[in-house]
Amino acid sequence: MLAAIFVGLVAAEHLYILVMEMFLWTKPRTRKTFNTTPEFAQQTKSLAANQGLYNGFLAAGLIWGLVHPNADFGYQIQLFFLICVLVAALFGGLTAKRSILVMQGLPALIALLLVLFT
Repeated sequence: MLAAIFVGLVAAEHLYILVMEMFLWTKPRTRKTFNTTPEFAQQTKSLAANQGLYNGFLAAGLIWGLVHPNADFGYQIQLFFLICVLVAALFGGLTAKRSILVMQGLPALIALLLVLFT
């Protein structure tokens, strides 16, 4: 049960990122979160929306793994998408912003470990 809760939290986090990047990218709160200027946010709006869409795919995959009627296959789906989140967090943390390692990588790592050991 704890594993499913953490997988759900990681999915929810990526749905939130989808909303910020696809729909709220130029808003002051999102610009503050990503430390961007109004001009930069406007210029990169379509790029951010694309990133948001990918975060939505990660969330969709995690949710799919949670609700799949075949528990064994659902387990495999969760593992795959949690590893995808971890790889993305490592890349983002090393190339964009170190806090991504903690904000996205740590919850995904905890969820992955919980899924592996249940």
